[in-house]
Amino acid sequence: MRQFIAIAGNAFMELIRQPIFLLLLTASSLFEVGLACVYYFGFGDEPKLVKNSALAVMLLTGLFSAVMSASASVAREIRSGTALAVLAKPVGRAKFLLAKYVGLALSLLVLAYVNCISVLLATRMAFDAYGDIDYPGLVVFSGSILAAYGIAGITNYFMRRPFVSDAVMAMVVMVTVAFAVLEFIPRAAMRAPNEFAGMDWRMVPASGLILMALLILAALALACSTRLEVIPTLCVCSALFLLGLVSDYFWGTRAMHGSGWASVLYTVTPNWQLFWVADLLEGKNPIPLGYLGKAVAYTVGYVGAVLALGLILFEDRELS
Repeated sequence: MRQFIAIAGNAFMELIRQPIFLLLLTASSLFEVGLACVYYFGFGDEPKLVKNSALAVMLLTGLFSAVMSASASVAREIRSGTALAVLAKPVGRAKFLLAKYVGLALSLLVLAYVNCISVLLATRMAFDAYGDIDYPGLVVFSGSILAAYGIAGITNYFMRRPFVSDAVMAMVVMVTVAFAVLEFIPRAAMRAPNEFAGMDWRMVPASGLILMALLILAALALACSTRLEVIPTLCVCSALFLLGLVSDYFWGTRAMHGSGWASVLYTVTPNWQLFWVADLLEGKNPIPLGYLGKAVAYTVGYVGAVLALGLILFEDRELS
């Protein structure tokens, strides 16, 4: 167990030390908040546009981060010989691969957490043609990002600590502080009395569903990384992502009518529509807890199957 924790911890720290991870974390969070600072003139649909766009940014950023992190965690270590050095010790390949997935999942959890706070703040800052930009919210959130970079710069200069990983962890803390501060600052920029001032807390379970989709993507990317390099892994995962978006249209209907081959393809292909509830957020209906439970069960089953496949591919992989 100690070896598993050590490999998972090292994988997590190695992933958050990647500059691309910090870049994706910063760019996605700022872009999600920036979506709420644009005049859309959407005839009252501004909240819907902001929510859908912010969740889409969160999903696409997680897709790219999962592929890049999985390739950095497995494919690069196989290529450099680090995996062979670890497996030369009394560490099985199953333990190595599962620990790598846990470290990858923890890094995606950090990314999803910061993006979830950004999405919540975006719902607070959204406005229609009669409103105005939430300048206090924009200043506090942007200031938290700058403060995180400043803290990382200070620790790097005076304590010789890694800048990227310190910036990531400082961003988690400072974004949380900014969120807590904005909870006590009223949304005073709204001029109409019946506006949608306030955060839409349904974005928390919606972001949780996005995280489940990212965990499946991470498992797929990790399985591909046991055999492929970064670009082929990205191509395969992108193809599976696009295929999963249209699985209901191509195979779902045929599977319901009893087609055997369609049922097999519909089962094997990840159905990303299960994790996309943007249409439900248009009204005031909550996301049912039963639906979240089914999504968790689907995620656990699919991730387990993909990791089993990845272990089969990794067992006879030549590492020397």
